[in-house]
Amino acid sequence: MPNLKIFVEESVHRFSRQALVEALAPMRAMLCDGLAVTPDACQFAVVPVLTLPDMAAVNVEMTIMLGPERTRERVTDIGLRLRAIVERATGAHAAVRISQLDPQTYVALK
Repeated sequence: MPNLKIFVEESVHRFSRQALVEALAPMRAMLCDGLAVTPDACQFAVVPVLTLPDMAAVNVEMTIMLGPERTRERVTDIGLRLRAIVERATGAHAAVRISQLDPQTYVALK
């Protein structure tokens, strides 16, 4: 898994929608490589939102499963690469938050 949500302020979303669509496949490839998962493990959503003017126009939230190879340094590197892709697509600064889930307590009903 990565479960990725990209929240994009409406005005930014209007002009960057197509670029975001085009960035999704390379984004997934980078995440699959960096997290050692297959594409079917990924869940992505791009959501236009309303924000306050003093907040980031783009917020990326990703949850991943804990794993011994997913060190803080490795996850930070993936986050930096993810932010770069999103910022190129939107032309706006992106705040990125990544949280790790405990596989022993995580429940998913698909």
